[in-house]
Amino acid sequence: MEIPVFTLDAFTNSPFKGNPAAICPLMHELSDDLYQKIAAEMNLSETAFITRINPSDNFSTASRFCLRWFTPTNEVNLCGHATLASAAVLFQQKKNLNPTLVFETRSGDLAVTQQGDGYVMDFPLHPPTQENPNDFRDIIKAAVGNNPIQDVCLSSNTKKLLVRLADSCDRSVLASLKVDSASLVGSETSGRVTGLILTVKGSPDYQPEYDFYSRYFSPWNGIPEDPVTGSAHTVLGSYWSMKLGKKKMLAYQCSSRGGELKLEVRDDGRINIAGQTVTVLQGTITL
Repeated sequence: MEIPVFTLDAFTNSPFKGNPAAICPLMHELSDDLYQKIAAEMNLSETAFITRINPSDNFSTASRFCLRWFTPTNEVNLCGHATLASAAVLFQQKKNLNPTLVFETRSGDLAVTQQGDGYVMDFPLHPPTQENPNDFRDIIKAAVGNNPIQDVCLSSNTKKLLVRLADSCDRSVLASLKVDSASLVGSETSGRVTGLILTVKGSPDYQPEYDFYSRYFSPWNGIPEDPVTGSAHTVLGSYWSMKLGKKKMLAYQCSSRGGELKLEVRDDGRINIAGQTVTVLQGTITL
């Protein structure tokens, strides 16, 4: 069996920046076990599998597809960068003729529309709720040490914990944090948290003027640090929209690779997440 595979860097217009995802457009479904083995072999934060809904469909003309995402250790309910990359493969490599594609996923229908030299994803919004920092004292200590924090919120349905550093901290403080995966996993075993968002308010001293910065860690899902995380911004977008009183925001995830996301929180309880992609590899998996 030969399976086509593409690796794209998402939320960037430069190779080796943003978040790499492996994308496999498949003529038919494979077993879950094989999906997981391929994802482990790719060893990226996500490998996505695109399949046709009807046997008569083809990748160039169909407007709806099934989409699943796997980390090296498990299947996940939502992934932004691999959705962006999947749409880019269909639009760029398969020459899909439609202006908008819809993916049927574990998180419902997700639409992706071409816009200029990038793509806009229509995602669910996940507003977090305020939490008592003492309830998460160990994981906060493991992540930020003695740095002051301003807010702790939890998105219970996504199991993402958001920790906002105090405004006295700037981007450099966030970027320089050394977060140990084993310490995170050891500090949170309740099952309430499977992803940690660290964030700080943007500063006019930096250009371009980002509204906020973030980093994301998910060692519970086999991802020590995710370079640029669309799904985390379904939580971040909601949080910062409320705090800043803005619907449209420009965000930067300041991992070592780094990536930029354009956000628009909508009145219908959803969020538009826009970004660019770069294809860096095209090949074949032979089984």
